[in-house]
Amino acid sequence: MLRFITVRLLQFPLILGVIYFVTFALAWLAPGSPFEGERKLNPAVVERLKREFHAEKWYTFLGYYPRNILLTGNFGPSFEYPEWSVNDVVRHSLPVSVSLGLMALVIAVIVGVAAGVMAAVRRGGPFDLASLGVALVGISLPSFVTAGVLLLAFAVQLRWFPIGGWRNPYELFLPALALSLMPMAYIARLTRVSMIDTLGSDYVRTARAKGLSRGTVIWKHCLRNAFLPVLTYLGPAAAYTLTGSFVVEKVFNIPGLGQHFVNSVLNRDQTLILGTVMIYSAFLLSLNLIVDVMYVFVDPRIDLTAKSG
Repeated sequence: MLRFITVRLLQFPLILGVIYFVTFALAWLAPGSPFEGERKLNPAVVERLKREFHAEKWYTFLGYYPRNILLTGNFGPSFEYPEWSVNDVVRHSLPVSVSLGLMALVIAVIVGVAAGVMAAVRRGGPFDLASLGVALVGISLPSFVTAGVLLLAFAVQLRWFPIGGWRNPYELFLPALALSLMPMAYIARLTRVSMIDTLGSDYVRTARAKGLSRGTVIWKHCLRNAFLPVLTYLGPAAAYTLTGSFVVEKVFNIPGLGQHFVNSVLNRDQTLILGTVMIYSAFLLSLNLIVDVMYVFVDPRIDLTAKSG
């Protein structure tokens, strides 16, 4: 286990380096300039700004910032927010996005697993058909549509939730629900299919023959094995809840990192683009590693090193 984790951690710098160079190429080659906004600047001012941000040429920009990040952990100043560095933007906005993403992931797992189990136990019934319909809606509709509908229905019309806000779970619940619908739908269908297969296993019939209650067999014994496909999906689901929050944060006016990323792309803020992409990439790599390690705790028979005796 320790060797597996060490090897994966040693791979992180190489993967992050490739992501950095690809993001840099896309940000630098895209048309437009962060120094040319609605108001034309004096050429001398533009040259001074380019020297200040080490952006005279693509190779000066590329050569300075990776070295600066490795040596000091500083992503540099933001083009769009001159009073803030990229580190300041990340420090203030990342906790908001992480809180929203984690809350959405928790809702998706709890509701999705419960709905999938109930649909498998009562397959072919009204609940199974209803869960299928809800799953199709959750998968088909993009997050900005569901976010707008939820905002209009529960915040504007019914006034059950505030229109904006992010400082407590009550204010975050509606945007987290909008963000959780798509992974919730996938989790529910994965759980249903896996549970149907598990319920037909020999050990389930044996457990029932020994007198164990139906609820104990389903929720304690079957769900543990049926949860493995869901656990596999948690990596992409976590990625979606973190990156999918870009649009949801815009709709609900939440000052998370996703909103700053959208603004950085619109304003060609190259340092902020690189900083947010690197932070999100590091999070996603870490979450995928955690999911792989969790396999062993869910099913000890799994050998992560692929060296079974």
